[in-house]
Amino acid sequence: MSGIQDAGPQARPFADFAVLPEAEIRERVRTAKRALGSRLVILGHHYQRESVIEFADFRGDSLKLSQLAALQQQAEFIVFCGVHFMAESADILRRPRQSVILPDLRAGCSMADMAGGEDVEEAWERLVAAHGDTLLPVTYMNSTAELKAFCGARGGVVCTSSNARAVLEWAWERKSRVFFFPDQHLGRNTAFAMGVPLAHMAEWDWRSEDLDGANAPCYEADRRLILWRGFCSVHTKFTKQEVDEARAEDPAVKVLVHPECPFDVVRSADLAGSTEFIIEQVRQAAAGTHWVIGTEINLVRRLALEHPEQRVRSLQKSVCPCVTMNRIDPAHLLWVLENLLEGHLVNVVQVPETVRHYAKVALDRMLSLKGSGTPGPMARD
Repeated sequence: MSGIQDAGPQARPFADFAVLPEAEIRERVRTAKRALGSRLVILGHHYQRESVIEFADFRGDSLKLSQLAALQQQAEFIVFCGVHFMAESADILRRPRQSVILPDLRAGCSMADMAGGEDVEEAWERLVAAHGDTLLPVTYMNSTAELKAFCGARGGVVCTSSNARAVLEWAWERKSRVFFFPDQHLGRNTAFAMGVPLAHMAEWDWRSEDLDGANAPCYEADRRLILWRGFCSVHTKFTKQEVDEARAEDPAVKVLVHPECPFDVVRSADLAGSTEFIIEQVRQAAAGTHWVIGTEINLVRRLALEHPEQRVRSLQKSVCPCVTMNRIDPAHLLWVLENLLEGHLVNVVQVPETVRHYAKVALDRMLSLKGSGTPGPMARD
């Protein structure tokens, strides 16, 4: 876990802000943002609610936002409206004089929490004992700084949903096997689209009390990809049945999903790709196109609002927002901004230097790859 800078007793408590009317909060956020000027940059992840995203100087995915923040030479304060691993990544890439703030420290990620450092270390030791020096670790961006550092120290790398294919190609050029965590679905969907048979993949069940027995397939000689049994609690709720129902309602519909969705959902969709890829497909589509989209509902609703010339709805009609992402709200944003105006930093996310070094090594390896920022769509069979 990253270190959190203590704001000290002078900082105003959040309770003072939680009871304020919405209209007052909105106006005071605008006032505080103007007063802080170029000293402040607010980052808004695509999955944030509209009442937060309206104040963002930049919107995007976690890596894009972290890179943009580091380029803001005058900015002292990076307020990241996202979740904890995103703030960590921003802290790893930030300039020395910048501080990264997460408005609500409870904004975590269930997927990232599924891969703890000790569990990954134990799995790695068992796999290396079985396979020798044939493994290379790859961690998804949606992981802790500790796991990014784990990869950096072992010749491994980070990937995003946009560049997972390029990263896996790079990894397999160096080692015959990849240990991929924490999202099994991104790894499986990407590798299968690259031509790797499911029979050459295996899942590592980190929850089992009998690790060797439960994970016996992971030790087999023909396994090229060992997948951590982790997942996104939002994207795994989409089903193939919902895809089939959408097509039955409208045979001309385009089904567009995120590669964190289960294998059968991705294979039955028309297109699968990163958040940026999803946005671009809707932007470029002809008027009158009908989309059903399998990703976080705040983004789907935003696309529907921004593209009234098209029909856009969620693949899952009763889908809920990402609970942890939605912990960031205007009241927390106001709380951190007004404390900054008064000279108090609250909820500063700091990655320890011992972790930061190797985490940055893994991120830099990814950023150096040719085509690493190019979205990789997955078309259905």
